[in-house]
Amino acid sequence: MSILESPRTTQPIYQRLSDQRKGVLVNELQALLGTTHVLHTPYDVALYEYDASIDHARPDIVVFPADSQDVAKIVKLANRYQVPVVPRGAGTGLSGGAIPLYGGIVIVFARMNRILEIDYENMRAVVQPGLVNLHLSNALSPHGFYYVPDPSSQRACTIGGNVGENAGGPHTLIYGVTTNHVLGLEIVTAEGNLVEIGGQTCDTPGYDLTGLLIGSEGTLCIVTKIIVRIVPVAEAVKTLVAVFDSIEDASNTVSEIIASGIIPAAIEMMDKMILQAVEADTHAGYPMDAAAVLLMETEGLREYVADELEKIVNVCHHNHARIVRIAKDETERQLLWAGRKNAFGAVGRISPEFYVQDGVVPRTQLPHVLRRVSEICEHYGLRVGNVFHAGDGNLHPLLLFDSQIPGEIERVRQAGHEILQVCAEVGGTITGEHGVGLEKQEEMALIFSPIDLHVMQSVRNVFNPQQLFNPGKLFPQPGRCAEVKQL
Repeated sequence: MSILESPRTTQPIYQRLSDQRKGVLVNELQALLGTTHVLHTPYDVALYEYDASIDHARPDIVVFPADSQDVAKIVKLANRYQVPVVPRGAGTGLSGGAIPLYGGIVIVFARMNRILEIDYENMRAVVQPGLVNLHLSNALSPHGFYYVPDPSSQRACTIGGNVGENAGGPHTLIYGVTTNHVLGLEIVTAEGNLVEIGGQTCDTPGYDLTGLLIGSEGTLCIVTKIIVRIVPVAEAVKTLVAVFDSIEDASNTVSEIIASGIIPAAIEMMDKMILQAVEADTHAGYPMDAAAVLLMETEGLREYVADELEKIVNVCHHNHARIVRIAKDETERQLLWAGRKNAFGAVGRISPEFYVQDGVVPRTQLPHVLRRVSEICEHYGLRVGNVFHAGDGNLHPLLLFDSQIPGEIERVRQAGHEILQVCAEVGGTITGEHGVGLEKQEEMALIFSPIDLHVMQSVRNVFNPQQLFNPGKLFPQPGRCAEVKQL
């Protein structure tokens, strides 16, 4: 079949395990991993039916492998029984990537959480996928190094999950996302074979399979080991807050900073609703009456940082900043960042639930898109707060809702869809770091042609021919709920 011909686009019919077949599979998994590392009762697996998104589906079995060989053997068993396999890190994903839509086996990497090797001379580290992101930097810090990708959930999210979603974070603006900091992977293929991709060097000959697999959301392979770059801590770091009385002034400041040739390490924006929630939660010193705040950071050699800081302050004042405050010490700097990184959790103070989107737009379109986000939410009777990576135009509007109100989830989903439509219309895209998962499958058609999607599905079918790896993700799957039956 030509790669431009349509591959299989409908989801296979996954046969739910009967009690008898499930019992036999559970026995085999317990023989492999031990009784305590295999969960199978409805009560025990209930915790793994959701992640940080608003979707949910219950797995049949949850397993906790200890090493790569365990994972390979689990996949071979899944092949034998023809049941889906879904990898899961810490469950902090926001697009439903770890939700077992068709049941099957969820592989949780909580036990595979070690740093296997650190090579300071060559600035490399080898880690297991269950390692919490922040734990790597904590281990490196005494030696003057750190791991750059820093999602807001870095105190909980795992590096394996970051690889699956190609996660970013506030410092994406200058340093890039996860794919820019991973040199190689050890993976388990759909056949249950262990394969090494990439390596310790900066570049390897042949196809860039590492780049292909990062961000594939568990649909092409299961990652069991990761080789990452580590970097020295900068000589100087300065963090500043600019306070604005209008979102438009804050947005124009972002565009002017970048247009002037200044590329800070981070530019984050929070609007009034988010500032009020954050300040009540963290007490970081953010003004609660401001329309918007920019949290910015510059780092590097001391002379460079001092020069860049002066230029950023001037641009802020040129765009009518009410005040620009530079963190006076490391304690204040960390508190300001704690406020930003705790923003999602702080919203729980003002709403029982929220739905976060993840569109990306050109920086010059920020004022227009933020106005449209407000209009869309007003149309559906929803409150919205904005906290996002303004430097690279990665929006995170938080749509507040209460699922106990009839029809509210449907309104939230429709508003989210229309927000992503706006992002696509202005030349942006539907996700910057949270992934497609279940949430944005239909929206893939907003930015990709049918041929684009067919080519990607053809790649999936090569790596994952029976679609047992994380099925029902990434691509539109019409009628998916009707395709599950009980044997």
